Amino acid sequence: MRNCRAAPAVRCTSRLRRPAATLISGYSPLIILKYIASGLLGKAALAGGIAEAALGLVLQWAMSLLIAAVFVFTVGRRAAATRQWPVWGVAYGVVIFFVMNYAVVPLSALHAKPHFSTFSFIANMAAMLLFGWIIALFARNKLAG
Repeated sequence: MRNCRAAPAVRCTSRLRRPAATLISGYSPLIILKYIASGLLGKAALAGGIAEAALGLVLQWAMSLLIAAVFVFTVGRRAAATRQWPVWGVAYGVVIFFVMNYAVVPLSALHAKPHFSTFSFIANMAAMLLFGWIIALFARNKLAG
């Protein structure tokens, strides 16, 4: 990362090009992907290399597609048929946040318990609200009509 203190008059944008999870946690994308893989492999994945990170990426995409499919099959057509699709998406984001943090992660091979600072709670919740909104937007665009 570029040193933002070296040139304070110049706006530092290197952090803005990072994935959301990196911005929220401060960890590199590879560490985050290994953390995702640890849900399947346990703590050993955290000491792994590029193979574990690649598995984490595949798992992230698979979970994202599964989460989107659940929305589409449960309320997608109903949400797409109304002007309230953003509300459906944001509400689904809340569901995603609680299911991921209080069911999926604790039951994974990592057995992590959720703990949040005020900032990380707000940032993680905001990311899930946005994710739910994006899912609802795509569902509306594909299912309305």
